[in-house]
Amino acid sequence: MARFNRTLTKLWTRDSSILLGGFFVTVLLIMYVWWPLAQEYFAYVDWRGAWWRYIDWLLIGIFAFMSITIIVRADLKTDLLIIFVGLCGGLAIESWGTQTNLWHYYTAERPPLWIIPAWPIASLSIDRITRALDFLTTKGTGEHKGKTFVTFVPFVFKILYWITLMVFLSLMLVFVAPTFDKSYTWLSLGLCTLIILTPTDHRFAFLTFIAGAGLGYYLELWGTTRQCWTYYTYQTPPLFAVLAHGMAAVAFWRAGLMLKTVRRRFGFSVPQQTCPQDDRRFSAAMGPGQETVKK
Repeated sequence: MARFNRTLTKLWTRDSSILLGGFFVTVLLIMYVWWPLAQEYFAYVDWRGAWWRYIDWLLIGIFAFMSITIIVRADLKTDLLIIFVGLCGGLAIESWGTQTNLWHYYTAERPPLWIIPAWPIASLSIDRITRALDFLTTKGTGEHKGKTFVTFVPFVFKILYWITLMVFLSLMLVFVAPTFDKSYTWLSLGLCTLIILTPTDHRFAFLTFIAGAGLGYYLELWGTTRQCWTYYTYQTPPLFAVLAHGMAAVAFWRAGLMLKTVRRRFGFSVPQQTCPQDDRRFSAAMGPGQETVKK
């Protein structure tokens, strides 16, 4: 019992309650502001009959999973930056997709503001999944102390990174081809290409991509099968859309690194990065004078 309490204390931090409370408040605010949409959704459930047959268990599962993951080892010093990047990045992505008609929402908004808060929440969940994958792969590597094995593992992650990201870029070119006449699309392509060709850490970027795509599959499965949003291909969901969540996760992570480097340049204290070796590499790439400011 004592061991369980110690484990729970490590997972549930002082900021976990604040973050979970903020999550529920956000959901309630969305329901209050867009109450007609909530009423329309609940109208599908026959509360006088076998209501459990009409309940969206996939949505509940996603909601429960994200609620649990965002509170694990919560730290507002780092999570606030993730939330900020997620909000800005989510707004940019939704604006690109809806303005170019790659996808549209059933409310015909371009984009709907009620979907934007989902991006930072998903970003927090992806951060926790990536941390878990990072821990598992690091532990697995640490158990093998042979020099050949230790040098071979980074090489494997490099290969996986380049294969995965090149496949994504190829799918992106095909998927967005109908919108090559839009400046939004060329800006998105250029940004993705720049991020892919300038990796700071192949291993952590690959893990972030996998975490984002994994969560993205269930989000896209729910949204497209419920016709909350629809892609121009009418697939439920398109493979590109699933992998795009992984690319977005990598882009948000890189944006966080860049913002932390900029903050250091102006002398602000910066919390420890999830992947500290990347933070140091990114700072070195930006130039001298990037020493971490002591708290």
